[in-house]
Amino acid sequence: MIQAGIAGGAGYTGGELIRLLINHPGVSLSFVHSSSNAGNHLYKVHADLLGETDMKFSAELNHDIDVLFLCVGHGDAKKFLTQNSIPDSVKVIDLSQDFRLADKAVFGNRQFVYGLPELNRSAIQAADNIANPGCFATAIQLGLLPLASVGILGDVYTTGITGSTGAGQGLSNTAHFSWRANNIQAYKSLAHQHIYEITQSVNQLQKEDPLSSSGEGRGVRFVPWRGDFTRGIYVSSIIDCGLPLEEVKKIYSAYYADAAFTHFSENMIDLKQVVNTNKCLVHVEKEGDKLVVHSTIDNLLKGASGQAVQNMNLLFGLEETTGLKLKANYF
Repeated sequence: MIQAGIAGGAGYTGGELIRLLINHPGVSLSFVHSSSNAGNHLYKVHADLLGETDMKFSAELNHDIDVLFLCVGHGDAKKFLTQNSIPDSVKVIDLSQDFRLADKAVFGNRQFVYGLPELNRSAIQAADNIANPGCFATAIQLGLLPLASVGILGDVYTTGITGSTGAGQGLSNTAHFSWRANNIQAYKSLAHQHIYEITQSVNQLQKEDPLSSSGEGRGVRFVPWRGDFTRGIYVSSIIDCGLPLEEVKKIYSAYYADAAFTHFSENMIDLKQVVNTNKCLVHVEKEGDKLVVHSTIDNLLKGASGQAVQNMNLLFGLEETTGLKLKANYF
């Protein structure tokens, strides 16, 4: 059994990760660390765990583990590793953005690999530390990588809408029900932090004709929206493409032929197909020379905790889908 620990288990991603790990056939969850909730039962914070476990949040770290999941806030993962001496033998899977970019991927003796299995599966299997991708970044990249793999990805204009859980568990003006209900709003237009990791991944495949993440030249122009629902991401990207639609479909089908969770769909996709699963669904349509790529994920699973467990499975040589065969909340 893999001995696992979670640091920062009180938020949405921590709650989803607990749910996945306590039901994972190859994992024993040793502790869930939370200074503010130490001594409280997990179900006091995550009400869906009532009847599932009697574990309590811990104020102490147990170093006798194989893997540590960091579910702390952005910028706090580096602080946590600095303030806590984690043995080099313990693998770390970080769900924050601290180690996702190549120039920030080394911390002390730890080298972090970008944990998008559809791009870096072999590197993940050989790694000791994983930087879990961002939620929007996952959805957008999985729509773009097949085109980058054949070197035909140019300017990208993309819009994505996310549910309220994407803003985290802490209350804010735009997270209240009374604001979200019957409402939509754009935010961080053309300046979302995930643009950098998207560009990094695209250029990993399309080295000879790279995109820019600076806003100058060819690149990804992204406008995110806050949506009137709780979980999930739906993205539509528009790209110039001279290839016939049937040829594009062949590119996508071939790229994802062996992917465990990302599936190319001949039919239009919708959010309900993926909510509560670790899947990403991708669909393409074309009008003239404009290609539209639609992609959708659950932001808390394939966009966070589910992908973290997928990466753990690869790190420890387990079947990639272990503990992640989840049914969508379709009705």
